[in-house]
Amino acid sequence: MSDTPRTVRPGVYEHYKGAKYFVLGLSRNTETGEVCVVYRPLYETDWPQLVHREARMFFEEVVVDGRRVPRFRCLE
Repeated sequence: MSDTPRTVRPGVYEHYKGAKYFVLGLSRNTETGEVCVVYRPLYETDWPQLVHREARMFFEEVVVDGRRVPRFRCLE
């Protein structure tokens, strides 16, 4: 768990595919200890307004067109 972020800056983030989200903060699963980033989409959806993703995955880099880019990048 040492590589799991302990803080996240709230604000608008952009997914590498272009969608924007508002990050609220971090949560921890009380059963597993897993740390997640809690955020909401800034576009119309028909699914729950608050979603989460494992923090390790939220902050990782992905390869797009041969380049490594952050999965989400802070815009604020």
